[in-house]
Amino acid sequence: MAMGTVWFVGAGPGDPDLITVKGRGLIERAGAILFAGSLVSEAATRWAPPGCEIADSKDMTLEQMSAWLIAQAARCATVVRLQTGDPGLYGALIELVQPLDAAGVPVQVVPGVSSAMASMAAAVESMTLPEVTQTVVLTRVEGRTPMPEGESLRELAAHHCTVCVFLSITLLGRVTSELRAAGWAEDAPMLVVHKASWPGEQQIVRGTLATIQALCREAKIVSQAMIVASPTLGARQWPTLAKSKLYDASFTHRFRRASAPAEEENPT
Repeated sequence: MAMGTVWFVGAGPGDPDLITVKGRGLIERAGAILFAGSLVSEAATRWAPPGCEIADSKDMTLEQMSAWLIAQAARCATVVRLQTGDPGLYGALIELVQPLDAAGVPVQVVPGVSSAMASMAAAVESMTLPEVTQTVVLTRVEGRTPMPEGESLRELAAHHCTVCVFLSITLLGRVTSELRAAGWAEDAPMLVVHKASWPGEQQIVRGTLATIQALCREAKIVSQAMIVASPTLGARQWPTLAKSKLYDASFTHRFRRASAPAEEENPT
């Protein structure tokens, strides 16, 4: 008997409207949906058709989730596993795919908006700026899951680029200690966003390395928060910015010829 396809769909950061058009289309024709209720808003299942089997995985083990998906694929052409953010980022994607492969169940993945992007969007901040940083690190600090060698926050933060720290708000003291050890100044800007994009629940906290822990404690933020340290934070208020060369009038590319002479560099 032919098995249905299990689609791992990124539900996005929280706001149901931030799911992709493709993801919504799959929900609209799904015969069964397994959603991560501890992190994904149940509102994301509102497009499911009548008769769709919907289950919440928050109290399931990995083995129970795999068994449920395999059983539904035996009776449905389209099965959706709805995961928070993007399925490939801090999600149990491969752990769930392996049993499906063994059972002969076809698998497809639909990417989603990460909470890192949603947090910066909520705060109207940019992860990269010309001549400030062109690099973004997505990481976490060590808790019950150990970090591989060479991936401590101290080592990664030593690059002084944009650092987005997932799954670590209860370890914020350790985050700030590691940033200090990596050479970040006490007045370095910090951003914490709780439940980025969740309607009516989002909280944005701005501070510095010295103040962010106390501010988050005051705001009672203890879960589902993105921590961002970046030299780009607050650039909206900077009096001057290095502008992108792509849009410079003196820059020629295949869609536009330069309309102004290039500025001479200061001979110092």
